Amino acid sequence: MKESKSVKSNAWQHQHENGHFPLFKFAKLLDPEASWDKDQLGDVLHWIRQVVALFYGLLWGAIPVVGGIWIFITVTTQAKDNYTGFSGHNTGIIYGYYAMTLKIDEEEFGGHAALLQEGLIASITLFLLAWILVYSLAHF
Repeated sequence: MKESKSVKSNAWQHQHENGHFPLFKFAKLLDPEASWDKDQLGDVLHWIRQVVALFYGLLWGAIPVVGGIWIFITVTTQAKDNYTGFSGHNTGIIYGYYAMTLKIDEEEFGGHAALLQEGLIASITLFLLAWILVYSLAHF
């Protein structure tokens, strides 16, 4: 199984070096046998975070959730291992994706901290932007 992963990786690198980018297959996103390099996995985790952030921002703006306490809860729930806010859900989704769906060895990619930080600040920013815009447009 290791040989097939290295063959896949070498084929991708060869095509990448020639200037021809292979088409990204969405089936790879759910395939635990697929090979990933650090940049590919980082990009996928980043964009998953952005989609989750946009969804939560739109949802919280439409409900409407208001007040500074929600921003505090959103940012700090991850640190307290209380997965009730946006950051906790976002981190839980990312962890579940790479640990349970892809079943990758996180040490090959810099450990849990490196994988869980991928796109975190950008996703919080997008979440807040979407939340504020939707709330302001829908309720004023």
